[in-house]
Amino acid sequence: MPILSSSPLADAQLPASAQTLIAAIRDRSARVGVVGLGYVGLPLAVEFGKAGFHVTGIDVSQSKVDQINAGVSYIQDVPTAEVAELVAAGRLTATTSFASIDQLDTVNIAVPTPLRKTKDPDMSYVVSAAQAIARHIHPGLLIILESTTYPGTTDELLLPMFEESGLKAGRDFFLCFSPERVDPGNPSFKTRNIPKVVGGITPACTAAGAAFYAQALDTVVPVGSTVTAEMVKLLENTFRMINIGLVNELAVMCHRMNINVWEVIEAAATKPFGFMPFYPGPGLGGHCIPIDPFYLSWKSKQAGIEARFIELAGHINGQMPHFVVSRVQDALNDHSKPLKGSNILVLGIAYKRDIDDVRESPALDVIHLLKRAGASVSYHDPFIPSIQFEGLSLGSVEFAPAAAQADCVVIITDHKSFDYDALVAQARLIVDSRNALKGRTGANIVRL
Repeated sequence: MPILSSSPLADAQLPASAQTLIAAIRDRSARVGVVGLGYVGLPLAVEFGKAGFHVTGIDVSQSKVDQINAGVSYIQDVPTAEVAELVAAGRLTATTSFASIDQLDTVNIAVPTPLRKTKDPDMSYVVSAAQAIARHIHPGLLIILESTTYPGTTDELLLPMFEESGLKAGRDFFLCFSPERVDPGNPSFKTRNIPKVVGGITPACTAAGAAFYAQALDTVVPVGSTVTAEMVKLLENTFRMINIGLVNELAVMCHRMNINVWEVIEAAATKPFGFMPFYPGPGLGGHCIPIDPFYLSWKSKQAGIEARFIELAGHINGQMPHFVVSRVQDALNDHSKPLKGSNILVLGIAYKRDIDDVRESPALDVIHLLKRAGASVSYHDPFIPSIQFEGLSLGSVEFAPAAAQADCVVIITDHKSFDYDALVAQARLIVDSRNALKGRTGANIVRL
């Protein structure tokens, strides 16, 4: 597997402990550990198992551990057949015990890093995992943090915890940061073929991290420090958040000026240089884009810098569920119906197309706002059979009868499996926040 680096350290330049570790990694005798078996950790564990390593997954959830040891996957992008094969071959096991780290050579940390309600980083999962690892740290261990976080986390938070043992990073153990870049539901890019950025506390740490990933992933991109690697992920998602905020603001402007924003973007995208199309929608969702930029904003405030673009884009994107509800209300008014008491069907509540993940989904905000306005709300989503949030408990209703009976259908997530032609034919009124009905016309269609 290629390692993209302008000045890689030769093995002879590395300390003996790094040479020994890298040799074990290359001959597949190194034992791999992954802490956190969710959307990031389980796919990573499976890739290294497929590459010939013995992998131990560690998670505090007994349910996840039991399912993996039974050969069952609970992650949409990881086939159960792959997990079953690795478990049967003895190359993948799971446990809730961190004591297994005593026997491991590498440990990847892939635990959640959510935001608090104040939009400050919640590092409790990372700290808890690091404290548990620190109790079992030993010479020769490679530790890599993959959880998205603010620049400086690895150096300022993790390094002191691990060096309390008396071991020295870059000499006795090796510490890196490598940002996860998982895109759930993406059929083209999976863990294996997404280029892997990695930066270490020292050059020896970076060399060990790069050698590790090169055994299972297609392309490895070493960078000069953990801080650089941490900033890479934040730049990627801040770029997307700000550009989505721009087109969301444009969508509101175009609505006020009676301009078709989708046609504007489609025409602008014909320019072969200097333009990259982004598309408006009902708001941001998922585990990265709505959250990661605020890690950067929080860190910049510590340095006395105001992240104006991030804060403004966050505000604009956060208002989109309100804009969608206002479009529903206006559409109903045009049909002489009030929002209060109307039967609204929300179509799709996953945060993006063709996945079973509702984390930070704007659909939840739209449902909450519709309910607060007095509407009777139901939803249909083939990927989400039921949902509980903010005191609500809802189950997915049957598509055809619900669409025919609704006063208004709101398309929030444009799953490919939806029968849009049948929807247009049956529904009295449709508010399309995703341009899912592109090319279709009808007096019952209202676009964002």
